[in-house]
Amino acid sequence: MTYPADKRASPEAPIHDLLARRFSPRAFAPEPPEPEVLRRLLAAAAWAPSSGNGQPWRFVVGVTGDETWPQVLDCLDPKNQAWAQHAPVLGLGIAQMLRDDKPLRTGPYDLGQSMAHLSIQAIAEEVYVHQMAGFSPELARETFAIDPGYEAIVAFALGRLGDPDTLPDDLRERELRPRTRRPLSETVHRLSS
Repeated sequence: MTYPADKRASPEAPIHDLLARRFSPRAFAPEPPEPEVLRRLLAAAAWAPSSGNGQPWRFVVGVTGDETWPQVLDCLDPKNQAWAQHAPVLGLGIAQMLRDDKPLRTGPYDLGQSMAHLSIQAIAEEVYVHQMAGFSPELARETFAIDPGYEAIVAFALGRLGDPDTLPDDLRERELRPRTRRPLSETVHRLSS
């Protein structure tokens, strides 16, 4: 089975095709993207804007077959492990939380921009990213010796699209349903027509 065409976003106003095609699958092909593709994704993440060009992000990335991949998988919640165990690449996005012993409130925001850049570059490479909040930041800190001024904020799986029929029934149904968003009128205040 393949993904239906209605996975493409249908926004109220036209958006770039890369944005319209982006979604967060749970079914991935087993082969990892080529090393040069992964390098381009991470280069896109590195070139995201950040407050004062502080670049307050770090990544842990594991590819199936290396020692990091199962360590990242172990950090995921069981519900995410159930499908992410088939993803060829797993990672963590880590944000700097302190700078000069003071809270760096833009750290998580800047990491979010970096992940967005990685996600859009991925779509350009026909690779998809699924970001997850369901993981243990404490276990990630312990496993990867994350510095005290940093925190694991997001876990992610990435790869090329797989077969949704490989997913359990409940996840397959979620995977195949059309994407929706609330109307702009409920999101944006004081938007002029």
